[in-house]
Amino acid sequence: MSSIVIDHVSADGTTLESDVRTSADLERFFTNEPFRTDYDVPIEDVPEGILAIPVLAQVCPVAWANGADVYVDEVDTTFANALEDVKTTLCSMHEFLEGGTLYAKETVDIDPEASGESGLLFTGGVDSTCSYVRHRDESPTLISIRGWTITPEPADDDNWDHLRSRVSSFAEDHELETAFLESNMLSFLAHPMLLAHYKRYVDGAWYSSVGHGLGLLGLCAPMAYARGIEDLYVAATHWEGIDLEWGSRPDIDNHVRWAGTQCHHDGYELTRQERLDVIADYIRDEAPTLELQTCNDRMDGNCGECEKCYRTAVGLSLSGLEPTAHGYPFSDHNYREIQAALEDGQWVLGQDERHMWADIRERARETEQNSTEAAAFFEWFEQADLDDLVSESEPPLSHRLLRAGARNAPAPVYNTVYPAWTTAKSGLRRVRSSR
Repeated sequence: MSSIVIDHVSADGTTLESDVRTSADLERFFTNEPFRTDYDVPIEDVPEGILAIPVLAQVCPVAWANGADVYVDEVDTTFANALEDVKTTLCSMHEFLEGGTLYAKETVDIDPEASGESGLLFTGGVDSTCSYVRHRDESPTLISIRGWTITPEPADDDNWDHLRSRVSSFAEDHELETAFLESNMLSFLAHPMLLAHYKRYVDGAWYSSVGHGLGLLGLCAPMAYARGIEDLYVAATHWEGIDLEWGSRPDIDNHVRWAGTQCHHDGYELTRQERLDVIADYIRDEAPTLELQTCNDRMDGNCGECEKCYRTAVGLSLSGLEPTAHGYPFSDHNYREIQAALEDGQWVLGQDERHMWADIRERARETEQNSTEAAAFFEWFEQADLDDLVSESEPPLSHRLLRAGARNAPAPVYNTVYPAWTTAKSGLRRVRSSR
């Protein structure tokens, strides 16, 4: 019988650790690392049923992908019920997920004191900044997590320092508190092997398409309990009418809860362009020097050349703002570069980006362009087939073949080969981004 066993959960000062055992068929999806998360508040007084939440939030989707059961000594009753609701959503969204059962020696009902505090997962990008603007009257604690897009590896120390500095500066300017979490959730999981097995079923990677809504929110549980955070917001990436198989959606995030805390998927009723409108109004009324950070390639500012930088700069312009005043080096001649990149397949695009460019096209139809370059671009873009642009930007065949071979390769063999593939892939990304 396939199984995952949470052997023990311990809290030492601000550090949470958990050991995990699996049945032989699931060993390939885990490394030899214990699960570990470092917080910036003491968690030793947090109940064990809450301390178990971060590791359960990472391993349960892996269990559900393999029809495995999960065993833990103690878990908060509210979160155990939340897992059932999230499992129902994920299994209905992804046909390859089989489900499984959580077995706990004890489920505990915890009743913390009400505090009225709120928190917001925050990067300083479009979505999280819009959520801050919408909930600024609550003065939410800004929460930043290291472990997904910024890895725990030393090579990413500078990126983490840049993010912490930027978020701290934003918090100081707006008289807010911050919370910084560092976790090895993706090196504790054998993410390369998960990618090899399940990439064929999803538009993105494992964590983006399956795990990150439950995973990121679950990581916050001990910190939220210690700080008395009752409402925890995560900004929406997509919006109503987009039915993508994505790991963070209202029917996932709004189910996540534990004693004293309810999570909220925020801003789903707004398209990305409408979120930029919210930010634009805030800039004009209250924060004229606000800068966004959305770059795919840098954390110390925006490169101004990657797909996401160009997409955000165009969106800011359509919302009536000057991109260069808010973090994006951009001028009218860049429209020709955007057209060339889209036509030549220089960016790897998924359905995610397709919907965002379609949103831009809808707004452009309602907006008078203030330059001949912008008018020429949108005239071309109106006739462009977005599905063709996405299909022509697929990853190279060699990457797809490597993943296919890895599904039947022994885990140690694939995990040895994977770093070479990662290096090659990052090299390709740099070449494409520089064009």
